[in-house]
Amino acid sequence: MTPVFDASEDFAKRLDERDPLAHFRERFFIPERNGAPVLYFNGNSLGLMPKAARELIDDELHDWETLAVDAHFAGKIPWLAYHEALRDPGARLVGALASEVVMMNGLTANLHLMLATFFRPSGARVKILIEDGAFPSDTYAAQTQLQLHGIDPAVGLIRVAPRPGETLLRTEDLVELIERRGGEIAVVLLPGVQYYTGQFLDIAAVTKAAHAQGCIAGWDLAHAAGNVPLRLHDGDVDFAVWCSYKYLNGGPGAIAGCFVHERHARNTALPRMGGWWGNDPATRFRMHEQRDFVPRAGADGWQLSNPPILAMAPLRASLAIFDEAGIEPLRRKSVVLTGYLEWLLDRAGPKRFASISPKNSDERGCQLSLRILDRPEQTLGAVEALGVVCDFRPPDVVRVAPVPLYNTFHEVWRLAQAIENAGRSS
Repeated sequence: MTPVFDASEDFAKRLDERDPLAHFRERFFIPERNGAPVLYFNGNSLGLMPKAARELIDDELHDWETLAVDAHFAGKIPWLAYHEALRDPGARLVGALASEVVMMNGLTANLHLMLATFFRPSGARVKILIEDGAFPSDTYAAQTQLQLHGIDPAVGLIRVAPRPGETLLRTEDLVELIERRGGEIAVVLLPGVQYYTGQFLDIAAVTKAAHAQGCIAGWDLAHAAGNVPLRLHDGDVDFAVWCSYKYLNGGPGAIAGCFVHERHARNTALPRMGGWWGNDPATRFRMHEQRDFVPRAGADGWQLSNPPILAMAPLRASLAIFDEAGIEPLRRKSVVLTGYLEWLLDRAGPKRFASISPKNSDERGCQLSLRILDRPEQTLGAVEALGVVCDFRPPDVVRVAPVPLYNTFHEVWRLAQAIENAGRSS
């Protein structure tokens, strides 16, 4: 049911008073400008800092200071198995079994590790299906993986784009392409939520279509993890990767996440890039006595190096908040929060922008991408001068993301006012 909105400021304040998740905002530091909190709508680029992060980092610094190497076994959370503290909450967030998830490396490093295992070109099946507007790092990873196998990316990449005159991918077009060319495709690599438009793709439908043609289905969840509910295990996804500095609030360059479905994760015979932290713990420290790599079962078997403790601590703080709030309640608030912003913008005066995000809330995350129709850079500058932090993507798109953990309905109301006023002043 579409909520009945009101354009008054009092209505926005009443929504905040009735919001059962409103108190989570107090768990984050809100940046200030000229002594006042900014209107921060850039969580799709970098999430805000959880207040608990500093204490958790200080705990590890204290253990380093007082225990040094002994903190691997005697620390508050022993470093030897520190990554395991992130496993359960990370798995709950993406709808996975604990053994299917590991936090490690950065997103693109994890993508390369997954492609090293799952992109195994053979016979006619030598191509990777990717969206034409993919985030550059995904394209680079796919191109270079093809080159490592001696395949020209101009031949080995199948790029799927929206229909002419449209900005969004259609599920039926994706399925039809996979059905038509599935015999050529080794890996389908698509985003859970598209970074530019905010479109939430039908992961289950595309994965099912890929498997019907014998293709591996891999997903980049950089803009999906912590934004929308995910069901990776039940959806039969083969692998997925994501970063943790956007909606997961893990800090700049935060440790990334990786999912490998248990039917693969328990198969220790799968080829992979090896490293000692992916080795069976029973033989990991035998060094010269055990010279062969013996991968441990589960997603942990794709680890390379021992965990970066100081980088993992902030993510523990954020995942604890997600566990407490619950992704389903957050999603319900997100739908209303973003819908309210869209309604306020739709009722504004003469159109100076057009949304390129899906109208259907089931087909988008919290992000609205607005194409500025007149003097986009000047308009953005005017919005920022009014205390708004958002994101500009050339040539003319402003992305705004009302994040349910820390953005309020009153902030959304103020944002709509700022955009309207900026359009007049620019």
